[in-house]
Amino acid sequence: MSQNTDNKIRDRQYIEPAEIYRRSFSLIRDAFGERWPEGPEQEIIKRIAHTTADVDYALTFQLSDDALEKGVQAIRAGKGIVTDVSMVTAGIRKEAPARFGCEIRCLLYNEGIAEEAAKRGTTKAAVAIGKAAPYYDGGIVAIGNAPTALFELIDLIKAGKAAPALIVGVPVGFVGAAESKKELIESGIPFISNPCKRGGSPIAATIVNGLFTLAEKNEL
Repeated sequence: MSQNTDNKIRDRQYIEPAEIYRRSFSLIRDAFGERWPEGPEQEIIKRIAHTTADVDYALTFQLSDDALEKGVQAIRAGKGIVTDVSMVTAGIRKEAPARFGCEIRCLLYNEGIAEEAAKRGTTKAAVAIGKAAPYYDGGIVAIGNAPTALFELIDLIKAGKAAPALIVGVPVGFVGAAESKKELIESGIPFISNPCKRGGSPIAATIVNGLFTLAEKNEL
């Protein structure tokens, strides 16, 4: 069936999306080989490989010991999910949050955010992540773009002004991305992250989708 699927793609024939999905994850499993992750973190790592087409990169991701449990518990409790940019929100499966009663918010373009950022001399993402603190109390924060938002969030938590259950911290870039993730990993805060410059909104979204899948499976 797999060869038939490949031939259909090459010949521009219609293929059921589910068939493409199955074929993709079969190839991903083969690509991991003996490095295939065991346990529930497999759901996260394989999705990162699928999103990036890069198994080696997917294996650089780290999860705190309590990350999956905290994330799944937050979802099942219907807690809020806050993102740093709308691209992360756009990548999260639309039906899953509604099933659990989770509301997803991104305050980046809310009234007054740009003005406060200019006044404080910081980014809109950093201001927005602070303003959103009541919405992710006991919930999940997914940062896929702005290192400044991750730095701000860590500072707020240390100051007792924010209390998310889990941070998905995967900002991307040459300025501050690796440093902010290193600080997150060393902070003791439940996290899913990777200690390098690479990251991005699609990865943040796919990690959240993986958490929803784990919540649906009732494996944690």
